Amino acid sequence: MQRADLNSTLLDAATYRDQLAVLEVKFRSGAIYHYFAVPAQTFEELLRAESHGAYFNHHIRNRFACAKIQPAKPVAVQAPTEPHRQPKSDLASTAPWNANN
Repeated sequence: MQRADLNSTLLDAATYRDQLAVLEVKFRSGAIYHYFAVPAQTFEELLRAESHGAYFNHHIRNRFACAKIQPAKPVAVQAPTEPHRQPKSDLASTAPWNANN
């Protein structure tokens, strides 16, 4: 079994299991997929590719049967904040029709 950390914005790591011809791909999102019947040469080319993500998208994704092993990690979503509003008393003093201006 060979594992390689990948310096990619899409991919975190890849592990190849020679005896099974299974490529395990861990994405930056945390998702893990197994790709089946992947030739060892494809794994080696992925490691040598200038862009690991581009190689994956063109030569592995949608070309081999796969199974999702682990879903992506949930992304923390912040609740929307209300826009800043001036108190009504401040608005009255800045209104163009205010006699105090």
